[in-house]
Amino acid sequence: MATRTVDLRSDTVTKPTEAMRAAMATAEVDDDVFGADPTAVKLQSEVAKMMGKEAGLFVPSGTMGNLISVLVHCDVRGSEVILGNNSHIHIYENGGIATIGGVHPRPVKNNEDGMMDIDLIEDAIRDPRGELVYPTTRLICLENSHGNTGGRCLPVEYIDRVGELAKKHGLKLHIDGARIFNASVALGIPVDRLVQAADSVSVCLSKGIGAPVGSVIVGSETFITKARRLRKTLGGGMRQVGVICAAALVALQENLVKFEGDHKNAKVLAEGLNQIKGLRVNVAAVETNIIFFDIVEGSKISGEKLYKHLVERGVFVMLEGPSRMRIVLHHQISSSDVQYTLSCFQVIIRVFLLFRLFIFIKTLISDSSSYTSQAFSGWQEENGN
Repeated sequence: MATRTVDLRSDTVTKPTEAMRAAMATAEVDDDVFGADPTAVKLQSEVAKMMGKEAGLFVPSGTMGNLISVLVHCDVRGSEVILGNNSHIHIYENGGIATIGGVHPRPVKNNEDGMMDIDLIEDAIRDPRGELVYPTTRLICLENSHGNTGGRCLPVEYIDRVGELAKKHGLKLHIDGARIFNASVALGIPVDRLVQAADSVSVCLSKGIGAPVGSVIVGSETFITKARRLRKTLGGGMRQVGVICAAALVALQENLVKFEGDHKNAKVLAEGLNQIKGLRVNVAAVETNIIFFDIVEGSKISGEKLYKHLVERGVFVMLEGPSRMRIVLHHQISSSDVQYTLSCFQVIIRVFLLFRLFIFIKTLISDSSSYTSQAFSGWQEENGN
């Protein structure tokens, strides 16, 4: 039986701190659908200010935040959005922009650093003269940090260039900032400067920030007015929502300063895993709190078995494929947890390798014994015994 638990599946698994629970218990609330919940208003205003935008809106999830943002910008069915082929909106949000909004996704290849080539983005913008046959491009979406490439950070210079491109063609720019604070800390760039070129940003509160529920989308007053109506349409009007917004306010006050430690722990863990025979990590690509690692081909280590043995020791990761795993750190993972995790990997891999060695020796002995027996029988026949 495991004596401790280290949950590295995601930064969404954090538990509310005592300070958060106390704030939730005493939160001043009202009906947020009426715009009257004071704690929600405070949270929305605080996040908008941090992002350098005019207004904000609390929504139940990042997926809803991205969906609302896309639908506000693409308010005509048959609109098209340019986004990364490996982006969260394109892969993990149930195709909502198409199924609910009638918005056509135009994917552009994400590079290993999470960026899309600027020239490819521009090439993907539809020529308005072809509107009789093409969807109309209205929006570009970026993701920062970029989850599927291991939490890579889009530099501010790159975002500015995409923003300039959007303006050149009369388009809007939305940033899926689920982990925008991770990117800000890793790059050493104030978050408002990092999203300055964006017309809207979705900010997840239940990932690295550590709040239990929700996201905030920010943009202009006009954008948020439209977004509020869409939130109601999608069932996101949650009445006395200040109960959970209170926890988010505490998280913003207490946990942003912990991001640097999360990133440091991720680097230590990545370097340690990369030193274990049979595992491979691109350590240079670990910029924030996400690690992807591979089981080296030919090592004969099963991803499912490795996962199972980790669970038996209380270590939980995400199995991304037969030989690929993901780890995400957060403020409730300590340096001690990192060392325990590394020790579990080391023990499990060592056992795998010893077992393989045992099988090899056993086979060698068996083959040798069979050869000796055959040779002795041959000798007996030759000597008439």
